[in-house]
Amino acid sequence: MSLRETNYFSRRNESTYMGSTQFKDFMQCEAGALAQVRGEWIRPKTTALLVGSYIDAYFGKGLDKFKLENPEIFTKAGELKSEFKQAESIIQRIERDKLFSAEIGGWHQVIKTGVINGVKFKIKIDSLHRDRTVDLKIMRDCADMWQDGEQKPFWRAWGFDIQAAIYREIRSQSDGEVKPFRLAVATKEAEPNLQIFEFTDETIAEAYDLVYNLAPRFDAIKRGEIEPHRCGVCDYCKATKKLTEKDIILI
Repeated sequence: MSLRETNYFSRRNESTYMGSTQFKDFMQCEAGALAQVRGEWIRPKTTALLVGSYIDAYFGKGLDKFKLENPEIFTKAGELKSEFKQAESIIQRIERDKLFSAEIGGWHQVIKTGVINGVKFKIKIDSLHRDRTVDLKIMRDCADMWQDGEQKPFWRAWGFDIQAAIYREIRSQSDGEVKPFRLAVATKEAEPNLQIFEFTDETIAEAYDLVYNLAPRFDAIKRGEIEPHRCGVCDYCKATKKLTEKDIILI
């Protein structure tokens, strides 16, 4: 089955291929990620995710379709909810900046496939240019974040370096040469900020080593060859938790 926009996230293709989002899900909780692949757990839509998708849809020329598929973005009076009015403001800010607008131009939502350490991967590129790959991100801000007891750059905390490594490798297999990977970030601040980031070879190499080493394990879990670990703290683990005597806490 060939990958298309209409079947990119089908259960069959999610089982056949690994994607950057799925890979990061497995890093967070193997059991929860497997449940999503099997259709046993559906991650609820969040407003933050919908705002990003709204802006993606606008620049990908699919906003009308997005509005039809997501009626929850409207009030009962038929107006956009405040968060999506803010999305319109972000769009207007982006369109006023020539360099940012050029970065998110090119060919939109281009699908490519490849293999990393024996595991099939799929990617869907926001903006494909002849000489670079660009992914549009809508973020609260670009500030560092606290994660796992340490301060990290926002792009590392969100795993965007993992995405960069996967996308650059899969595109290089298709094109025969390595192209830079950039993030075009617009923020949800009162006055939206715009910034473009390009990942260095060193940053991508570190992330790629992680992908290369973990992909076979995650793929084996998907095939049922290895039991997944439960993180114990995600929504899936909380929803499926079964208490035993050993879980009783003395206080």
